Amino acid sequence: MRYNALREKIGKEVNAMQSQLTVRLSDDLDKGVATLAKKLHLKRSDIVRMALQRFLESVAGEAESSPYERVHSLIGSLHTGISDLGESHRKHLLNRFRKHA
Repeated sequence: MRYNALREKIGKEVNAMQSQLTVRLSDDLDKGVATLAKKLHLKRSDIVRMALQRFLESVAGEAESSPYERVHSLIGSLHTGISDLGESHRKHLLNRFRKHA
């Protein structure tokens, strides 16, 4: 089962722990961690450790990606109806500002 594999992995990681960190949590965050820990039959510290690991991996993944990779899904996803917007964006912005001034 998925949770058994999690518990085994966490057990191995706990044995390798060498430092301790103390954090303060809001009541809502503490309740969320406690609820999830109870649901998964894990310790609260295990939940926090897993969340930190996932966060660090996601930030590292973003740092390694190029600016293009971060926005490639947005390119070409909007249609303004203005055929020369890329070439004359300044002109179109100034016209827009004049209309609302």
